[in-house]
Amino acid sequence: MIAADYRSFADAWESRATIRTRPRRWVENDDQLIFPLSRQPLVHSQTFLSHCPQHRDFALVQSLYKFINDVVIFETELVDHTARRIAKNSFGIVFPFACRYDAMTVVIDEDYHALVAMDFMQQTIDMTGILPIPLPQQIELSRAIPATLAKAPAHLQSAVELICVAIAENTVTNDVAAFAKDASVKQSIKGLMADHLLDEGRHSGFWTRLVQIYWHDAPDADRQTIAGLMPGFINHYLSSDLQQQFDFELIEHLPVDASVKQALRDEACALVYPINRFHPLVSNIVRFFRGSSMLSAPCVRDALADYLV
Repeated sequence: MIAADYRSFADAWESRATIRTRPRRWVENDDQLIFPLSRQPLVHSQTFLSHCPQHRDFALVQSLYKFINDVVIFETELVDHTARRIAKNSFGIVFPFACRYDAMTVVIDEDYHALVAMDFMQQTIDMTGILPIPLPQQIELSRAIPATLAKAPAHLQSAVELICVAIAENTVTNDVAAFAKDASVKQSIKGLMADHLLDEGRHSGFWTRLVQIYWHDAPDADRQTIAGLMPGFINHYLSSDLQQQFDFELIEHLPVDASVKQALRDEACALVYPINRFHPLVSNIVRFFRGSSMLSAPCVRDALADYLV
């Protein structure tokens, strides 16, 4: 895609954006789960099931709080930061007005998602009486982008930032889709995810098109440099230590014996996914590289060889 081919989604945003069309959602006080079991493997580990199954709901509520906290960081500190500079034409890559207009709708959507997430957290606290344990101050992307930019030459800083954000937006879209389909969770949580997905589907396409525009005219030397940075970014982005730290914090707050806590920590360590082509999020990342046309470049295919099936 070249810049002249870009078409704004302004009309779709006016008619479909959740901030335009959705009422406030209320968390139900029913027997459905507040967070999918599949997203917190700790609660169906052998030690947990044997020694503290009665604390399952506490663990799931805390996992919801972390998910919400991650959403707020992701939307307001990372995506918003890049989209806002594109919208204000202060980014290192100049895009047409239609792109910049759409970028401002992304800013509005992402901040609204953060607001709704915060509302859900407070509703859950009020309903359950369960306060959040200490939550992470950053997410994996908070470290992955700066670490990657530190290795990029000055003239490619904006391009690398754009691609990193685009990868994350495309990855989270598919992750939210899986969440929204889980039949075990409360309808309000599924509705929240469905609302988020409606906007994120539009966002993922937006970021992919911006990368297509940039990549179309990028010199071969710059393409090769960027390709060489991508494996390092993926390794930082898919690292599991922040999740493991949270799981350890969660385990520490369980009212169980020290020996049980140690067994739970051991099992949490064993739940880590290796970062390779079989990691559950790698297929989403590869799909982005293919959709953005980056994977058509031999240098990108070579750099990502370990992740390609």
